[in-house]
Amino acid sequence: MLSGTGPAPNQADTVAFLRSLWSEPVNHSEGPWTEVVASQCASITPMNPVIMTPDDVADAIRRAPNWKSPGLVGLHHYWLKEFVVCHTVLARQFQEALNQKSLPSLFTTGITYLVPKDQDTIARANTAPSRVYRPYTRHLHPF
Repeated sequence: MLSGTGPAPNQADTVAFLRSLWSEPVNHSEGPWTEVVASQCASITPMNPVIMTPDDVADAIRRAPNWKSPGLVGLHHYWLKEFVVCHTVLARQFQEALNQKSLPSLFTTGITYLVPKDQDTIARANTAPSRVYRPYTRHLHPF
């Protein structure tokens, strides 16, 4: 079906479709090309360890928009900017995640919304594409 034609998707079908995308485990096999890439990357010098400081957190938060989607914690960036006492704790938590080489699901879990462009949700053309909001990964980057 062409975009903008036909009836708008109903909520149950939309939820079922998005669940099938985000809830099912990914089953794929790594091809032989991954071994080629690994051997080509073996000579790359590892980067120096990253040390997160409260100033790094403050710089990253400073550039974040104040009132965008608050993410899973429900806290807008405005409040993270104002609660400077939290920057030390956040820096320590980011450093622990870097040291452990794993991230809590909070940092990698997104929320998908199907957003109507206006009140006329019958026309498919009035439905914006799905958007995925990841709370911190795009804002708090040490570089």
